[in-house]
Amino acid sequence: MSGGVGPTCGDISLPKEQEHEFKEHNDETSSKLSSHQKSPTSHSTATATASPRKAGGGLFSFRQLNALAVVVVLSASGMVSPQDFAFVFFSVIYMHIISKVAFPILGSSRDPTVFNPQNKVLRLYVLTGAVIGLLLPIAYILEGIFEGDKQGISAASPHVFLLASQVFMEGMAFADRFSTPIRVFVPVFYNSRRIFTIVDWLRSEFSKEHEEYGGSAKRLYVGRGLAIANMAFWCFNLFGFLLPVYLPRAFKKYYSAHKLKDY
Repeated sequence: MSGGVGPTCGDISLPKEQEHEFKEHNDETSSKLSSHQKSPTSHSTATATASPRKAGGGLFSFRQLNALAVVVVLSASGMVSPQDFAFVFFSVIYMHIISKVAFPILGSSRDPTVFNPQNKVLRLYVLTGAVIGLLLPIAYILEGIFEGDKQGISAASPHVFLLASQVFMEGMAFADRFSTPIRVFVPVFYNSRRIFTIVDWLRSEFSKEHEEYGGSAKRLYVGRGLAIANMAFWCFNLFGFLLPVYLPRAFKKYYSAHKLKDY
């Protein structure tokens, strides 16, 4: 004994088996403590490893692919003029130029949308434009193939080609690498050009004479009504919605975010 203070090396000695068990017990205790101390780090590492990365979206949406199919079919049929091809090509180049020079992206986050995509009135308006501008004219062109109305097909095709190109370009403009003014540029640019093609379509439809036309009278009046409906809808879309409503709100959101970034 060491004066009643405690055991010393020479006072008390453990047997070999007890000493071995004591060492194993101490080793287990120390290993549990060390694993408990390392558990937050290992847990966070495991969580980071196990958490899957967000899969990137597809390159084109289903709507864009449908529009691209219409563009390819009309282009392959020879019903699109070189001027319309040049217009689409110029719009792609010009959109990228002004996105770098005039309206760059202000931050890493995506710009907010101007209108709520879940707005029922807006969705109904877009659906109406798709029916009047794409679905019915495409049906009119297909029906004209069976009736042999080459004049009606050639008159309606430029509008359908440009509108399908617009849908495809709008999908590109709403990507993360383009700002809000670029998203406005596409519909305004294309809508302005398509009004001239609709004027030519109207002139072609009303220049038909029933005796020389050779097709059914029903198709003659349907073509005229469809051309008038497109002229009315897209003129309102440009002069009643895009320019006075959509364009100011888009620029307001863009420059408001620009001021917040400066501060």
